[in-house]
Amino acid sequence: MSSQRTANSSSNPLVLLILDGVGVAEPAPDNAVELAYPGLLRELPGATFPGATSVYTTLRAHGTAVGMPSDADMGNSEVGHNTLGAGRVLDQGAKQVEDAIQSGAIWHGTWPDLVRAAHGHTLHFIGLLSDGNVHSNISHLKAMIERAVADGVESIAIHSLFDGRDVSDHTAEQYLVDLEACIERCKAAGPADVRVASGGGRMATTMDRYEADWSMVERGWQAHALGTARPFHAAAEALAMFRKEDPGVSDQYLPSFTVVDDANEPVGRMRSGDAVVLFNFRGDRMIEIYRALADDPFDKFARGDDVRDLFVVGMTEYDGDAKIPRHSLVQPPEVNSTVSEIVADAGLRQFAVAETQKFGHVTYFWNGNRSEPFDRATEVYQEIPSDNVRFEERPWMKSAETADAVIDAVTSGEYAFIRANFAGGDMVGHSGDIEASVVAVESIDIGLTRVLDAITATAGTLIVTADHGNCEELHERSNDGRVRTSESGTAIPKKSHTLSPVPFALIDFQQRSLQVSGVADPGLANIGALLLELLGLDCPDSYAPPVVDVG
Repeated sequence: MSSQRTANSSSNPLVLLILDGVGVAEPAPDNAVELAYPGLLRELPGATFPGATSVYTTLRAHGTAVGMPSDADMGNSEVGHNTLGAGRVLDQGAKQVEDAIQSGAIWHGTWPDLVRAAHGHTLHFIGLLSDGNVHSNISHLKAMIERAVADGVESIAIHSLFDGRDVSDHTAEQYLVDLEACIERCKAAGPADVRVASGGGRMATTMDRYEADWSMVERGWQAHALGTARPFHAAAEALAMFRKEDPGVSDQYLPSFTVVDDANEPVGRMRSGDAVVLFNFRGDRMIEIYRALADDPFDKFARGDDVRDLFVVGMTEYDGDAKIPRHSLVQPPEVNSTVSEIVADAGLRQFAVAETQKFGHVTYFWNGNRSEPFDRATEVYQEIPSDNVRFEERPWMKSAETADAVIDAVTSGEYAFIRANFAGGDMVGHSGDIEASVVAVESIDIGLTRVLDAITATAGTLIVTADHGNCEELHERSNDGRVRTSESGTAIPKKSHTLSPVPFALIDFQQRSLQVSGVADPGLANIGALLLELLGLDCPDSYAPPVVDVG
């Protein structure tokens, strides 16, 4: 796609800033980007910068543009960084699983081993009860339950985690009703004992990531494996009590619970030799519960000694380097020739930084689902520990520290390519809190401005974009665009990602000729080839064409 060039100098670095969850939408009372104090971010469209050439456009960051099954599917951080780092559209977890179920491929490979392990034992399913298609899809769970019953599995326990983040909040009961209907159909078809055995909100139970809060996983262990969480006789009873005790509680923060029988014994307590399916296809929030279920030794919390030798299966491969899980139902495609791999092969030094909540995205997901650097001699990763509080309580998050790290990398003169993620637009946006999201955006903007000053001083090149939208639309809307309201007439907060395009700005103090290319409907996949071109490196034919023509 391009001819060989002279490689970029580290004294004039190329910096990519990914503003997580900062999409582009019309000004509105719920658009935190437009409500924020006017700064660099809002000036990017049409702005000029002394001593630089620049271009601005918007990119698609959802649906088929990032490998999701349909354009009704929102983007997310995993698929966004996968696509950015790969320079092309990859089939993502949701589509891989959907295709495997449609073709029947999922019932081969590991599935027969799973069924054999479950005979005489209980088959447990743990995952997010949602159709957000970001971490999971309830349709996949129902298909597996129905197939397991058809294959003669007699005891099935479902450990359901509630969403309110990738789907509308306060909808946990709806997904539970859907699941219970599937359970009743299965019971009518045969003698299988199928039950919802435990649960909790995804940000309170089980679904921690990047080892930010192992206590969340421990609560999941107690609910799912030991059956020692707060007892209820049914999941619906638990939800009703939690709503009564805290009417405003978000689905994602619902406390953990265990379902018990009339003798107050847990109905889905795990026993040695049981089989377990982690039915999320996205890996980052399943790795820790997998380790709790499968690792020996394990030292993150006390598991007890009476749950051993579980046969644990993941929906997909979560970490190819660490071989997590050891068994999976759907095999991922191999991702090679990522941007970072090509940069490493060229011997150029590169630096990646993010706070804990997004560290895996600028490393693992960016690298094509690879945790380790391609070349430790030329790659440096820096993780900034995230605060262990609700993100709306400290909405500035680690924007200042992330900017500090980027500026240090720029001024060091050591790195040809620097990439960073600013997490606030996504993590705070998920709260649905408009005021907090405005603070998050303003904090990001301050960091962005400081980084630009450092790049100006080094005559470098800056690219600003996002992996998906979120904080630019914080009210739920109906199909005709009207804000949805509660019975009291107040706007319903939107806590999920959006279908919005994302910004793309290129500011080049090398003063090269820049023009937005004629690529139709450009998306995140069109950035990879541009990065390689700006670094003076050849681009694989498999890459999508660059979003900008560089003269």
